[in-house]
Amino acid sequence: MPIFSFLAYPEKNMKDQLVQDLFHMDYCEVKPSENQDVLILLTDTPDEETQKRLIDTIKELKSLQALSMTFGHTDL
Repeated sequence: MPIFSFLAYPEKNMKDQLVQDLFHMDYCEVKPSENQDVLILLTDTPDEETQKRLIDTIKELKSLQALSMTFGHTDL
């Protein structure tokens, strides 16, 4: 099961919206920073295909400015 962590940067003044968008997605856990406009996003999906679809969906969010992967692990 693929596990990844990301830094997610919201569009200007859209941090709360990005938190809500990610919170309602399956396989996602989100933790907002208290003093910066950045979120920590953890994803844990059952397989690589699901992970790819999830990331494609996240990249389409209007509230997301940028997504940077910080860690990735898959069981082969």
